[in-house]
Amino acid sequence: MIVMQISKISVKFLRLIVFLIIIPIILSSCKGPDGKFKLPGGDARKNPADPAKRVEQNLKEGRGFQLNEAFGGGKKGGVFDFASSNELWRASLDVIDFMPLSSVNYSGGIIITDWYSTDQGSKESIKISIRFLTNEIRADALDIKVFNKKCNDFVNCKIIESDGLISKELKRKILKMATLYKEEKKDKKK
Repeated sequence: MIVMQISKISVKFLRLIVFLIIIPIILSSCKGPDGKFKLPGGDARKNPADPAKRVEQNLKEGRGFQLNEAFGGGKKGGVFDFASSNELWRASLDVIDFMPLSSVNYSGGIIITDWYSTDQGSKESIKISIRFLTNEIRADALDIKVFNKKCNDFVNCKIIESDGLISKELKRKILKMATLYKEEKKDKKK
């Protein structure tokens, strides 16, 4: 009997807590761009009839409710530039454009090629991974690894990381091309 009364009190208390949490969220959607509370609705002469235009107008005026504003304090996510505006990224793709790509992730900052060999009957192939440590064009911006695969009869394969000669040459070519792209971009802005 006592347990039932305690559980009834707990349920009522839980409902009250949920109600107190939801009310501010609902009321925050009634705020206008000036921070004052406004009731929904308005003058039909000032609002377009087309729903898409109404949505556009509401977004311009800062109206509406978004969960990320209610729970995240209005914090915005990271800014991701389009990959073609990053000279280092473009240069990397251009330098290894002859190789098939296995995985490319701009936001993760990595390019991985598939195994590549110059001729079909070859028992040796190469794979490259390029990791971007920064978007700045500098020597420590890239971590390039080159792997060699040597197979006996295409069954018994051995994979080893290559010495630094190929990766140094790739890095040099990528940095040189990225610098050229950056200069072209500066010239276009003039």
